[in-house]
Amino acid sequence: MKMLDKRTASDLVKLVIFIVVTTLATSVLVVTIGNISFSPKTDYKAEFVDATGVVKGDDVRIAGVKVGTVNDIEIVDRTHALVSFTVESDTSLSKATHASIRYRNLVGQRYISLTDEIGDSGTLEGGDTIPVSQTSPALDLTILFNGFKPLFQALSPEDINKLSYEIVQVFQGEGGTIEGLLSHTASVTSTLADRDQLIGDLIDNLNQVLDHIGDRDTQLSRLITTFRTFVGGLKDDREAILGSLDQISALSVQTADLVSGIREPFVSDITQLRRLAGNLDSGKAELDRALQVLPIKLNKIGRTATYGSWFNFYLCHFEGRIRLPGGQSVPVDYTTGSDRCDLG
Repeated sequence: MKMLDKRTASDLVKLVIFIVVTTLATSVLVVTIGNISFSPKTDYKAEFVDATGVVKGDDVRIAGVKVGTVNDIEIVDRTHALVSFTVESDTSLSKATHASIRYRNLVGQRYISLTDEIGDSGTLEGGDTIPVSQTSPALDLTILFNGFKPLFQALSPEDINKLSYEIVQVFQGEGGTIEGLLSHTASVTSTLADRDQLIGDLIDNLNQVLDHIGDRDTQLSRLITTFRTFVGGLKDDREAILGSLDQISALSVQTADLVSGIREPFVSDITQLRRLAGNLDSGKAELDRALQVLPIKLNKIGRTATYGSWFNFYLCHFEGRIRLPGGQSVPVDYTTGSDRCDLG
């Protein structure tokens, strides 16, 4: 077997040392970040009314120091949550221990806080359960933040996040944050004071709106009553309305079919109408003259039928020529001169 040369052996030793150091550093980093403890642990359980947000792997803390980890969550009696967790064996729990679910941050991560209350000083054995009477669920942030909603509207996103976190800490009973909460509350008050003119104008405008609404209370009540009656009528007639909509839909389809059938003839008629309009426009002088004379002519023609359903003619004027036997042509001109012949 060929031995490694000196340079190769040196490089191999360096590689092994690098791998060992890297592995140790990675292990230390994993243990540090994960708060992994290799000390022996004792199993306990705690029954909560609500364990929303608690997941396997969450911390178990005493006075803010991690002493264990949540192992499992299950439902008991269909109404309560049973949380199984471990605590380092060198940390003993009394039978008066109180377990509370608290927020670790605003993202929603939780942890279980264990506090020693006044009561039975006996020690909890491994596997024992902290009863529901000695547990507290997590603070309902939805209800809490809804109460602070008007306040948050006057803050920047950064101030909201900071103030929200401190509010959660204070309401969870953690000390050291009341001073910060008060300072941020004072900052909010100063911000509101800087905008008091704007707030005052807003309140004045709101008062005017409310005054107008108050002056028209009767009309507003009548409007609401009428609208309610209208909506009730629509509800009662909904079948008829829906039926009408179906009929309107069918009518629309039939109308579309009708229009599609007459489209080409209609386009042709429009084209011919355009030609007719052009002809009328070119002969508008003659047409205008004819329309002016036509009533007079029709009036004169109408006189011939004034005595009945026949035409009555009366000779008023005659003009012509009569050719005599000798070939002589004699003009004839006859005029009665009667008033009836005066047609204006």
